[in-house]
Amino acid sequence: MAGNSFGQTFKITTFGESHGKALGAIIDGCPVGICLNEADFITEMARRRPGRSSFSTPRTEEDRVEILSGVFEGLTTGTPLTLLVGNHDVKSKPYSVLKDLFRPGHADYTYFKKFGHLDYRGGGRASARETAARVACGVVARKVLTPFNLDILGYTLELGGIRAKRMDPAVISQNPLYCADPDAVQFMLKALDRAREDGDSLGGVVEVRASGCPAGLGEPVFDKLDAELAKGVMSIGAVKGVEIGAGFEAARLRGSENNDPIRSTGFGSNRSGGILGGISNGEDLVLRAAVKPIPSIMKPQQTIDRQGRDAILELTGRFDVTAVARIVPVVEAMVALVLVDHYLRARAGGQCFDIQGV
Repeated sequence: MAGNSFGQTFKITTFGESHGKALGAIIDGCPVGICLNEADFITEMARRRPGRSSFSTPRTEEDRVEILSGVFEGLTTGTPLTLLVGNHDVKSKPYSVLKDLFRPGHADYTYFKKFGHLDYRGGGRASARETAARVACGVVARKVLTPFNLDILGYTLELGGIRAKRMDPAVISQNPLYCADPDAVQFMLKALDRAREDGDSLGGVVEVRASGCPAGLGEPVFDKLDAELAKGVMSIGAVKGVEIGAGFEAARLRGSENNDPIRSTGFGSNRSGGILGGISNGEDLVLRAAVKPIPSIMKPQQTIDRQGRDAILELTGRFDVTAVARIVPVVEAMVALVLVDHYLRARAGGQCFDIQGV
């Protein structure tokens, strides 16, 4: 299976399955001398960890990151960095029905068509569990980016059709949805309760803002910064769309409305989302990801078996009602991975940056 690696200079390769012994990642290209220990991963891994709310799967995983190589006396050595996350609360029996039936909305059918076999235990490599390795890699990426004082902040912008109307960063960490609008949170939680009672699921939108990003990151043709961000975020299993800045709204504006005025004091607006011509302009990077509803639901669904015969699938087991909140740290991690890769690529090419990002 190809396609398990991401990045050029700061390159990650993830491995492992949802119900295997462990999953993890190898990072190649991490600079030498970065302070790193296993305690650095605790906060970010806890944000993605299952079993933390009534609308997430009750699967309980500690998600402790073990550093197997690449660190000596608390500093990275510049050699491949290997991170391991064990799987402990594995219950594969409820998935036995999937030995013969494909789950609508999942990758079961396409994996079987491509590879001729399928790890039906929780989806194998296609499982959202794979993103634990990405979050761990994102922690390392942020450590490398520390000199820039980058603030990569993600939050739930919309869930179940309910959209946040105000932005209070102080409340993001105080609610299980990582939403910046406390009023919207209450409506979102009620919508989740209704969906759970119906045996259904909800999707939504995650927004990430990266402030402190220096101007000059990205390449102007195929490796545009926005193209790389879109690829990184779209590689998250549940993400079905990505917007940068004004995004699709820009298609409905005139040029005079969409252009960001440039003044001696800086840009007058940020409809570009901090990127012009594929290169960061020093403004906040603004990205939104559309997250689909969880495909595993308790309602009967029409499907087929491996012989192509019509069937009805009725699932039992442990499933999230929504993936939106748990995807917030994953989207943040992918943004960090793109930024660190382009920073190291630029540095290798002799490009210099003002540490304040001006």
